[in-house]
Amino acid sequence: MPPLPLLLLALASAPATGLTPPPVGPAPAKAQVVASDGAQAGAAADAAGIGAVMQAAAVDVGAAKPATAAAPRSTTPSGSGGADAAVGDAEEPGPEPLEPGTSMVAEDASEQAEATRDAVEAESAELEELRALEGAALDPASRSTAEVMQSLRRLGLANPLRMRMLDALDEHTFREDEELPEIPLITDLATFDVSQIQDRYDIPVEMQPLVAQYVQFFQGPGRRWFRKWMSRAARYVPVMHPILEQYGLPKDTVYLAMIESGFSAHAYSWAHAAGPWQFISSTGKQYGLKQDFWVDERRDPIKATHAAASYLKDLKRELGHWYLAWAGYNTGSGRVRRMVARHGTTDFWLLSEERGLAKETKHYVPKLIAAALVAKHPAAFGFKEDEFDPEPVLDFDEVQLTDAADLDVLARAAGVSVKAVQDLNPELKRWCTPPATARKPYTLRLPKGTATRFAESYKRISPAERLTFRIHKVKRGDTLSQIAEKYGSASEAILQMNQLKSAHRLRVGGELVIPIPTGKKSGGALATKVAQARRSGVVVRPQDEVPAGTPKGPVAAGPVKKETINGRTRVTYGVMSGDSLWVIANKFNVSVDAMKKWNNLKRRNPTLQVGSTLFIWPEGTAATASVQERGGTVLAKHTVSATRPAGKAGKVHALAEGETLWSVAQRYGVSVDDIMKWNKIKDHRTLPTGKVLHLSAP
Repeated sequence: MPPLPLLLLALASAPATGLTPPPVGPAPAKAQVVASDGAQAGAAADAAGIGAVMQAAAVDVGAAKPATAAAPRSTTPSGSGGADAAVGDAEEPGPEPLEPGTSMVAEDASEQAEATRDAVEAESAELEELRALEGAALDPASRSTAEVMQSLRRLGLANPLRMRMLDALDEHTFREDEELPEIPLITDLATFDVSQIQDRYDIPVEMQPLVAQYVQFFQGPGRRWFRKWMSRAARYVPVMHPILEQYGLPKDTVYLAMIESGFSAHAYSWAHAAGPWQFISSTGKQYGLKQDFWVDERRDPIKATHAAASYLKDLKRELGHWYLAWAGYNTGSGRVRRMVARHGTTDFWLLSEERGLAKETKHYVPKLIAAALVAKHPAAFGFKEDEFDPEPVLDFDEVQLTDAADLDVLARAAGVSVKAVQDLNPELKRWCTPPATARKPYTLRLPKGTATRFAESYKRISPAERLTFRIHKVKRGDTLSQIAEKYGSASEAILQMNQLKSAHRLRVGGELVIPIPTGKKSGGALATKVAQARRSGVVVRPQDEVPAGTPKGPVAAGPVKKETINGRTRVTYGVMSGDSLWVIANKFNVSVDAMKKWNNLKRRNPTLQVGSTLFIWPEGTAATASVQERGGTVLAKHTVSATRPAGKAGKVHALAEGETLWSVAQRYGVSVDDIMKWNKIKDHRTLPTGKVLHLSAP
């Protein structure tokens, strides 16, 4: 809320002298309010009183006559304000976090009442701000603190009160319409007085030993990473700053994203945190970031910044100091709160000397301070301008989509590359946009200036030139080639659409989006997708595919152990892909019921796990002679003479349901290529169950 209402209020309370008040300039477009944390400024304010600030602010105009109209009351929600603002390390009030696009005007009576209370608290907080300025203005011996300078900036360039307060403070170097002098090269951190530049930051900065070590790290071993961070900062900082201000946060809080991810939208940590602000899944959902099959909004730099600002504001309100809020962002507020209660202090540096905080958390705050110091003044810390390659500022158009669409088609309609679309929409997990409707459209970002061309071109693309999409849930034994054949799609297109690197392993229970031609005429769209995938290096070799659910490590395959127990022979058998109780029972000439009894399988149709073992007692049956042990490995011969073609020598194998050439090759120690050559197979995907394969050269 702009400070104009308070100015009018103060003018109204001053004695009338007949003088005309000075003209009042327009209120700033996005005014912010902040409560000063400075104990010195607060004490001076209590001594002098609010009336004295007007003596300093209106030094050239004298007292004003009473105001004749009340200033309009803002309906913008604010922070805690009031009582919290008077505490040394209390919350800096600002607008409550809102979801992007949410209206800021109360629509019913209860919301209007709440907005009114928030406005009152905001005015109270602004009063505290002016008291801090008053103390600094009327005490010549006091030195203007960073908090005071921050408050002055937030009054806005066009606000007459701000300009008169600057005149009273005689701090011309802090006028935002004047350039600040450059900081000379810092050659010795041990003797550098950080207080000389503290007022250039709106977050608390100080030179602790670990801060100095991190500055030296960025200058030395971490220099090449810091260059990348700075290059990305040019793209994201300008769009993140206004969001942080919207929530009442210091703009320099943006450097938390720098140390979290280096401003990378696709950063993913060992703790499964994602995006520029490194949200874990649960916290991201708590603060409104959608995560599903189609999108992961933790990776969106704008949506994630809204969530991070809201989260940090909550942490500051709960823990009372920015250092503690930052530590809480890293390790959780509960741990920090318990440390404060246990040791009776809110001093982060004292807490970091105690046991209870992880090393990463102890280093988190000094690392952030060091990043802010160097990033805002790189030349002072030994970085040259040509070391950075600034990325263009994030700027875009937005279009509304009413159905799922292939990114290739969208990019072609906009006249840009697919990569340009992906860079602007990092939340997308697939090569297509999510399902949408006219009532719930999907908002897609496109490069600035392309929205008009896109709208004209996209409507001219016929449905036949597009693809439709289906969702397939991976089952045990699935291969990419089998799935593609089932839907009339292509393996390469499926890989690219799901941004998978390899077809070797599909996760059982996982979901895949399958691109499908809408008709005969749209087959060209699928062919185009396959060609594009192959150009980008995506190639699927069916012989290299591994059925879903196949264990990663070596597993039992076939009969693996033969032993005699109480005079009877028992075979331990390792279940392979394609096996069933019926198949195994036929191999050993035993009954299915007997196998179920021996292995305590009570279900009518039990599911066998590839790699699991079964006990089989073939003694006293025709299978006894067919079980042999060679070098510690038990082999069970197949009785296939009835189906073996005349004149063909060597091993043969009848394909069981679910078996692939890869599983047969693994079982018999031969290659897929050899099996295809020996059996003159051109397309492995069309092999029927029961087909007899020759497993040696004719």
